[in-house]
Amino acid sequence: MAYFPRMLDKVRLFADDQLHPDFHANLGKGADGWCCDFLRVAYPDLRVRVLAGGTDEQVLEWCFTTGRRLNEIDLRVWNAYITKLGWNDDVTPTLNKRKVESGLADRDDIITMPEYFEVDEGRKA
Repeated sequence: MAYFPRMLDKVRLFADDQLHPDFHANLGKGADGWCCDFLRVAYPDLRVRVLAGGTDEQVLEWCFTTGRRLNEIDLRVWNAYITKLGWNDDVTPTLNKRKVESGLADRDDIITMPEYFEVDEGRKA
């Protein structure tokens, strides 16, 4: 499930006081909130479950049990949506703003939020 591991990593990093401050205000909102809504779990409950320990797979199984189990089509819909987030949609202004703030405004190759995160967080040049 695309994005899910990133959301869990942010929960863990925040708890360890290692999450970049830029992300603090949006924890549980935006893509975090949309992911939780899609799974039918409350973000505060997810946070408690993540901090109780376990692998990403175990937490996802908890989501399936607590919220709803996704089938193959659900996963296709979610993955298609989240991997294109920021490309000609209501998130495009946010993407463009973040690119400017990060000195990446000239990077026409960055057209989605996932691509932006990869570059901004140093995993991709």
